[in-house]
This record gives sequence, C-alpha cells and structure tokens, in this order.
Amino acid sequence: MTIRLTDSVKNIIHPSVQSRYLKLLEKIGVKTLDDLINHYPVRYEDYSLISEIKKLQPGGKVTVIGKISSFSHKFTKKRGFTIQQAELDDGTGKLKIIWFNQLFLKNIISSGINLSVAGIAEVQGKSLVLQNPEFEIVKSDLLIFPYDRKKVLTNELIHTGRLVPVYPETKGLTSKWLRNKIIGILDTPIQEWLPPQILASKSLLDIKTALKEIHFPSSEELLAKAKTRLEFDEIFKFQISGLIRKKQSDKKMAVAIPVNQPAINEFISSLPFKLTSGQITAIDQILSDMNKLRPMNRLLQGDVGSGKTVVAAAAAFSAIKAGFQVAFMVPTQVLADQHAETLRALFKSYDIQVTLLTGALANSKFKIQSSKPYPDLIIGTQALIHNRANKLIDKNKLALVVIDEQHRFGVEQRGKLIDGEPAPHVLSMTATPIPRTVALTLYSDLDITTLIDMPDGRIPIKTWVVPETKRSASYHWISDQVKQGSQVFIICPFVENSELETLKSIRAVTTEFEKLKDTFRGLKLSLVHGRLRPKVKTQILSDMKAGKIDILVATPVVEVGVDIPGAKIIVIEGAERFGFAQLHQLRGRVGRNNSQSYCLLFSSDNFWNNRLKAMEKISDGFHLAEMDLKMRGPGGMWTTLQHGWPEFEIADITNVNKVLEVRRIAEEIINDIDKYPQIKTLINSMLEKTIALN
Repeated sequence: MTIRLTDSVKNIIHPSVQSRYLKLLEKIGVKTLDDLINHYPVRYEDYSLISEIKKLQPGGKVTVIGKISSFSHKFTKKRGFTIQQAELDDGTGKLKIIWFNQLFLKNIISSGINLSVAGIAEVQGKSLVLQNPEFEIVKSDLLIFPYDRKKVLTNELIHTGRLVPVYPETKGLTSKWLRNKIIGILDTPIQEWLPPQILASKSLLDIKTALKEIHFPSSEELLAKAKTRLEFDEIFKFQISGLIRKKQSDKKMAVAIPVNQPAINEFISSLPFKLTSGQITAIDQILSDMNKLRPMNRLLQGDVGSGKTVVAAAAAFSAIKAGFQVAFMVPTQVLADQHAETLRALFKSYDIQVTLLTGALANSKFKIQSSKPYPDLIIGTQALIHNRANKLIDKNKLALVVIDEQHRFGVEQRGKLIDGEPAPHVLSMTATPIPRTVALTLYSDLDITTLIDMPDGRIPIKTWVVPETKRSASYHWISDQVKQGSQVFIICPFVENSELETLKSIRAVTTEFEKLKDTFRGLKLSLVHGRLRPKVKTQILSDMKAGKIDILVATPVVEVGVDIPGAKIIVIEGAERFGFAQLHQLRGRVGRNNSQSYCLLFSSDNFWNNRLKAMEKISDGFHLAEMDLKMRGPGGMWTTLQHGWPEFEIADITNVNKVLEVRRIAEEIINDIDKYPQIKTLINSMLEKTIALN
C-alpha cells in the first residue's frame, strides 16, 4: 500500500493497539505522518563505536554485535524482581548481558539469534558486563564472522551502532517505538519545495536527505547540515507566510480616518498624567497609518506599565471623533472588565458610549443604555466574533480593531473580526517584551512600535531572591507591611501542559492557601485559580481592588493586565520554574502607583538562586527577554504566560544576521511568488485561512 505524508498515523499502527497509540501521539502533537516525520530528536546517544568483545574496555558508550549463546530468565524470591541474563559471542570472546524486570524479553531473545547491544561495559568480578543495554535483532546473513561492521550499520541498525535519536516522549510512548515507526516512513515520497538556486547558494541539503539525517545521522557532519537545512525551513516558513499575509492585507482597501489634531491635543491635555515621548511618537505613527486607504496592521509592544492602553485610547478617540466605531478584543473577561473601567474613565468628559460584551453576559440581559444605534466603543472577549455581537457592531462603521495580547487569538479568530470591505485598521498589543529576532520572525507581517521609556514617577520595584532560611522572617515582614496598608500577591507555579497537571497544580495552590491562612492569622486572604468561574474570579479581583482582601494567593492565571494599585508586594513561589520574562511580567502586578513596591522570589534551587540574582539588578523587560532567549532557547520562552506562540524546534532565532538573511530571501521570492508553485502550495497549506495569491 502506498502511503502519503498526509495520511493519518493510524495507517502505520497495528489495529490491536491503534486506539492507545493514537491518544499518546496526539499528546505530543502528532496526528499525520508529516507530523511524525517532523517530530525531531532532542538529543542523540552516541553508540557509533562498534567493538569486538576481545577489545572491549570498561566505561564509555559502545556497541557489540554477536550471537546469543545462552539466555535465562530468573525470579528472585528475596528481592522480588526478575533477571534476564544472556551471553553474547562475537567470535572474539563472550560477553555477559543482564536486564532487570524485562519479562517480555523471553519472547524475543533466545539462543542462536544475532543481537546488537549498546551501553556502557562495567566490571563485575573478573569479567565485563552490559546492564540494561539498548538492543536490536540483526539479520543472520549479515553476521558471517568476521562480519563487515560498516555493512551492518548501513543496512540495519537504528537503536545501536550509530548516533541514536532520542525524541520528546510521553508516558507509554518511547523513543524506541518512535524510531521503529519513523524509519518506516522515511522512504515515503517527499517533494522538495525550495528552488534549486536557493539550495545551491546556501549549500543546503535536499529535504529528503535532511529528514533522514536529522533522524538517523550518518555522521556528525551530516547531522549539522540537516539541522542547518531544517532551521532555514522553520525561519523561512514563518517569514514568508507573514509576508504573504502582509501582501494580502496591502491589497485591501480601508477607510482613511482623518486626523483631527486639535481634538487629539485636547484629549491628551485632559489626561491626569503626562505622556512620555515614546507614547506621543506611537500615537503619531498610529494616527498616520489610520489616515491611509491601506489598512493599518501594527503591533504596539511595551514593557509592563509603559502605557500602551492610553496610546490605544488615543487611536480609538480619533476614530470615534471622525464618526466611526471601534472594537477592542481581549482574551479574558477579567481584562475586558479592566479595560472597560479604564477607558470609561479616560473618556468621561466626552460623549463616547463604551459597551462591554463577554461570554458571561447573557444575550437576553444585554441592553444598550444610549440613544445611539450602536456603541462607539465595544470591549469584549472572543464573544465579539459570535452572532450575539451583530447587533452591537456596525460593519459599515467599524474602522478600528484593537486586539490586546493578540497572540492569544488564532488567525481565524482575528480574521472573523477584521474581515470586511473596507477593512478596519488593526492595532495589536502585547505586554510581553519580545526580543528583536523573535519579532522579526513571528511578526514579519506587522509594523512594530515599541514603547521603551516609562511614565514619570514610576519607582523601580525592589526585587529580592529569598533563600528558604529567610522564609519565616519574610513572612513577618510581609505581615508588618500589610498592617501598614500594603496588599500582597502570592503566586504559586502553574503548569498548563495537561488537565491532569493543571488539577495537580490547583490542589497544590489550594494546599498552600490553607497553610498561609495559618501563617497570616488575622489577615484577609483569598484564592484565585483558572478553574474558578469567570464571574467568581472577577468578583474576587474587584474585592482585591476595593481593599477588601489583604493577600491574594493565585496561580499565574491572574492576567498580566490586572491592575491593583494597592498591591505593593508580590511573592513568587518556585521562581526557578519561570523564565526571566515571565517573572518580570508577574513582578509588574505591583508598582502600579508611585510608592515603593517589592518582589520576593522564593526558590529552593541554589543553582537557580544565583541566576535569579539578575532579577535584583535588571528592571528592563526587553533585556530580560533577551537573556531568556539565550538561556532557555526560543521554545523555552513560550511557557505559561506566553502560550499561543509557536515553538521553534530547530531554529536558533537569536542570530539576527541569519534571520535577516532568510527574510531577504523570502522577500525576493514573495515579489515573484508565481515562479515558485511548490512554495506557494506549501505556504497556502500552512495558513489557517487559505489565501489566494493572484
């Protein structure tokens, strides 16, 4: 039967175990053969040294190939475990092999079969022994002594005798199982999609060879070349798909929103604070974009507390004053509530109707308290893209869409709100500082504005890494601070990889909450986590803001935009489990007013305590994000607080020159895409919404 990479993985799994393995593969993101062949190793065991038994030395990884001369299976009554013992003969000597509790081996290994084993030889008594080695059966016709070891390696070995791939796994799914399946599909027809001139100019392997060498490398040199090719592919695909979206967006028509500078100046003057030069520049850039017939597609990024919301408010004010409608989409109800409160306060002197719509508001209960047929500004969660929003959004007047934490929404979700003719201008925002190379890779379809300077009066947050020995003293200090009027966040680690882990984390934070109630007797404590109903969570945060709660114990599910001005202290438990960028965002939950605030990082890991010391000295989120990228790698950055971004399995996007070079190639191709039908087909299949490239 001919197999194709688009086929489901069930096609290569025996029906008797199909259901079980499909579930396990889905946990690691594998549904098709293409997913499987692009499930790359995380490391390699070097078993490439094949030794004769007579030359075998203790220590060091090695492979030995020979014939099983004896095999026995024993049960130990005293210790209660089984021992599987074999003797291997390669014609130069004999080697003892021992496995523990591997009952299935008696059905696989027997006297007379040829076996390749790999591990580390150890001295036991006067002889050498291999304990629990990797193994695989070798075809008998390849082992006519003295055998050709190179021929055996070339033709058969995948678990021993070479650089052996080790894959990302999950319980019940081993690298050995994955190797057996992947080797079977590497001969599937794989079409090359890069033009020959690019392969030649960049000295890149063809895609079929690269995939073979990344999984079963023939040498370190070819493995490096395979990584180079696949790294190029990862960066290129993101670059060119972004450029395609930008090209398609540029073809659309938008309404040019005229800039009423006197009105804008009046609005800025009415603010209870002075804008920074960065905010003023950002407003000018955005208003200039909105005054064009091409739809704006701009990302506004800024550090915690840099004032992105007021920049978005100025853009919304300009559009509304020109007679248009604005939609503001945010990922959660908590953030929607906060933005509604903030924007109503900023627009209180103007006749601007601000309406809130979230999933928690029943359609039957919603009423517009205004004589206007549609609200000027509608703020909501993804409820904005559902049918209930139709009576609130005037598609003929919707001229600006603001998307906060835009990476939390998929392309299709964003598309439902911004599709139309004429198309609305789009301002995306993120509070997560993004290193330059990451922005160049992920946001090649956007113009980027970065707010670097902070509003006047902001006092740097004092950050301390607290060893376990000072926990008790820290709690006493926190109690004293609360009695003087401070409020406190205590954040416990939260892992979002699976529902099971989530439940475990919630139990952990609940347990910690009970302990802290005893520690802080007489103070008002409350608990927030992701499994609370939105209405309950919103009420707790409202109580915190109103000063009814002294200490809020929470998982990081508390949104990055939550603004509690009275909170002056944040304690982060298990700080080593977060990257610098995540810690910096959590730290930004305090310091929201002009008084001194504090961040306490608790960690029992001395190795990480030394690294965490950087948080005591550095308050620049972009600097910390760059450090994160270098220390943890691009994939390691996208954890709990940054979910929604893709992970790069091969690409090193810390190399600016490399990213810019790939971008240049992508730009050349996109300008003449019809010459590259294979690239055109591939990219169209990548996009969540197929784009017609005419």
